[in-house]
Amino acid sequence: MRFRNILAAAAMLASGFSLAAGGGEGLEHANINVHDKASLQRGAAMYVNYCLGCHSMQYLRYNRLVEDIGLSEAQVEEFLLSGDQEIGDPMLSAMNADEAEEWFGIAPPDLSLTARSRGPDWIYTYLKEFYLTEDGWNNTVLPNASMPHVLWELQGIQRPITESHTDAEGVEHVEIVDLELDQEGKLSPEEYSDHIRDLVAFMEYAAEPAVLKREKIGIWVLLFLVVFTFLAWLLYQEFWKDIKK
Repeated sequence: MRFRNILAAAAMLASGFSLAAGGGEGLEHANINVHDKASLQRGAAMYVNYCLGCHSMQYLRYNRLVEDIGLSEAQVEEFLLSGDQEIGDPMLSAMNADEAEEWFGIAPPDLSLTARSRGPDWIYTYLKEFYLTEDGWNNTVLPNASMPHVLWELQGIQRPITESHTDAEGVEHVEIVDLELDQEGKLSPEEYSDHIRDLVAFMEYAAEPAVLKREKIGIWVLLFLVVFTFLAWLLYQEFWKDIKK
């Protein structure tokens, strides 16, 4: 009985860590593939064009994109670098932190590890759940976020569909039950989802660039352990066959 209680407590604790890391109900599955280099390349272009203006990735250098996701140095220099940046530099935003805090109320955070802290499903859903009200942009996943919807030209403008209900104390509550596309963007909803999926895949890779090599090496390590175990078993049989007699 005590063992069951310990297991239950551990499960609740693990669930709490998951929620704290950004998991939760109502999130769409991103279904990303960090081994799809074409997707990572498109995601890198999306990040530089739409995110890097505010959000740095200080733990990722441009030359890793050549080594890991199949871009050439010429492609990185032509399409991803700007100003006096060099290919060995980290991916830093040109925005001044003090000015950003004055404009947005808070300096935009570095996103190097966001995919690990929040999870790809959270980012994917967050970037699809912006809507416009009379007071400006808002988001169902992270209400009252300081971040504007920088991708609205691609997605279009969504408006909230609300329902109101009165609780037992007579207080009226209004909640958002869905979002509807009020103005079409440059992309269809399906195309926008694909673009966001590429962006999230790149952010997942950026959070742990070694994942591309680690998983490949892991397969060979497991094969080695299987072969080593078999040889050890043969050695065991050979060593003990006379003793057992």
